This record gives sequence, structure tokens and C-alpha cells, in this order.
Amino acid sequence: MTEKKVLYIDVETTGTDPSRHAIIQIAAILEISGIAVEEIDLKCSPHEGAEIDDNALLVTGTTRNELAQRISSLEAFHLFREFLARHVEPYDRNDKCYPAGYNVHFDLDFIQKWFRLHGDRYGLGSYVNWRRLDPLPVLFMKDFTGNLNLPDYKLETVCRHYGIAIEAHDALSDVRAARSLLIQLLAQG
Repeated sequence: MTEKKVLYIDVETTGTDPSRHAIIQIAAILEISGIAVEEIDLKCSPHEGAEIDDNALLVTGTTRNELAQRISSLEAFHLFREFLARHVEPYDRNDKCYPAGYNVHFDLDFIQKWFRLHGDRYGLGSYVNWRRLDPLPVLFMKDFTGNLNLPDYKLETVCRHYGIAIEAHDALSDVRAARSLLIQLLAQG
């Protein structure tokens, strides 16, 4: 059996629209055959021209002054792509990761836009197979069948229910929590 690679991913951003807002933190865990082999946590300034929503900064606990002190978006992009290239051969269509995370389509939309913004026309598709692993739809199914009833399905609420430690809205804490949650849900069958 071939080894399965999973890229658990989370971003913090300056808003909710990838066409207007920017990534200010990206964290990932690369797992091969069930073992976390490397993780990365990059905090960067937004790319030039990005809008910054003060409410988004409030959620992440980040100040505009702090953003100005961080590495550039381009530098973070290069470091992130180097991280991916250590584990995935971008030109081998059979060597790709399953992208994973909580409500992961949000993160993937931002990352794909980020790749293109920095001149990578192939984007994240060089590294992932687009078969998303996301605990959120599983939780919705449990809710629908009456096996779970939470006041909301924010990652922090769900983690509290399942006894998973989290410092919400920090990409590294969120990605670790999402991985723990997905592993726990898969073990339940």
C-alpha cells in the first residue's frame, strides 16, 4: 500500500474574502502514513494592497504594528513552498497530499489565491489532490442524525465538547486541534 500524505492546514487572515484580504498566519502539519513528520507556523505581513479588517485583527489578537514587524508575505510563501517540497514531488501526479482542516475550503481558497498572487500559476494543486478531509461535514451529519447537539459548530466549541485543547484563532493551535478532532472522529467510525 502506498503511503498516505495529509496536509493539515489553517490560515489566519485580514478578512473573509480571498480576493480582497490577505493571509497573516499560515500553519500546517505534514503527516505521512499517520505520523506527523513536520509542522510549520509562519506569521507574515499582508501582501501589498490587501484590505485589513480591524474586526479580523481583533479575532486573532493582532495589531497593525505587529503586522508591520513580521516577515513579508512573499518570504512566508517561499518558506511554505519549501516546506511542501520537502515532502511532495510537485511534478509527480501520484505524490500528493490530502488537504485537511476544519472548514478547510476557506483556507484552501486563501492559499490558492496566495500562490497565484506570488506568481505560482499551478498553485497548491502541485502538492494536494483536492480530496478534502474536513471534520465539519461529519459533525453536521452527527447533528442531523441526533448523535450530536452543540450550540454552534465553531472549532473552539467542538474541541471543548471532545476534550481537545485549543487556543482559538491561532493557526498552529487550530491546525493541531483540527488534526486531533479528525483523528478522533475517524477512530469512532
